[in-house]
Amino acid sequence: MLIVLFILFIIVLLLAANVRIVPQASAYVIERLGGYDATWGVGLHFKIPFLDKVAKRVNLKEQVVDFPPQPVITKDNVTMQIDTVVFFQITDPKMYAYGVDNPIMAIEKLTATTLRNIIGEMELDQTLTSREVINTNMRAALDVATDPWGIKVNRVELKNIIPPEAIRNAMEKQMKAERERREAILRAEGEKKSTILVAEGQKESAILEAEAEKQAAILRAEAEKERRIREAEGQAEAIRVVQMANAEGIKFLKDAGADEAVLTIKKLEAFERAANGNATKIIVPSEIQGVAGLAKSVGEILK
Repeated sequence: MLIVLFILFIIVLLLAANVRIVPQASAYVIERLGGYDATWGVGLHFKIPFLDKVAKRVNLKEQVVDFPPQPVITKDNVTMQIDTVVFFQITDPKMYAYGVDNPIMAIEKLTATTLRNIIGEMELDQTLTSREVINTNMRAALDVATDPWGIKVNRVELKNIIPPEAIRNAMEKQMKAERERREAILRAEGEKKSTILVAEGQKESAILEAEAEKQAAILRAEAEKERRIREAEGQAEAIRVVQMANAEGIKFLKDAGADEAVLTIKKLEAFERAANGNATKIIVPSEIQGVAGLAKSVGEILK
């Protein structure tokens, strides 16, 4: 009885030891009697004891490998250090397990040689400004080369491009000179704009001053015109009032029964007042010239 239980216990241990659960994004390469038998995907699997074995556990996730800097020489004989980052994914576990002995080291060596070939056809300035072109060419070349290994290269990135120290110093001086040149250009443009703005401001000021003087002259002329009009109207009004007063006086004399001689003398007095004004020439009617002489003779006798 104990022997049977022992045998059952051994069988259970063997079964438990040969049960495999493959996790997500993984694959197991199984060999039977030393040869490839199957590739297990996600789930529960049983292997035959002593006959089957898990030859390789393969990670199907996208993986990232950062390779150390590699020395490369450009077309114009400048040696620089470039380190790359490769993103790859295993698409065929069987080919990955049996295609190459050390896939990561193989990708590293292949990346270094491909990078040297691409950079060797480019000059230094082109290398520094063509990262995207280099990345695309390297990815295409690596993807074709790693396809027999069951590996797909998704992306290749140049992490750092390190030129020689002398080149870096020269580039820094060039960048400094370029910044100084741009600063000088910006300063000159600013001074130019400032000068233009000042000139435009002076022009606008002169135009406004001229316009103000013009308006002031117009207002002065209008004021002088208005003054003269009012002065003329005042003089006309004064003359009208005097003439009305004279007319009223003559009318009063006529109503009082004064003779023609008295009326003539009043007319002469009116002419005398008119002569005291601004007039330089007085025309005396002929009908009162004799009376004027008579009045003069009477005036002299009375003296």
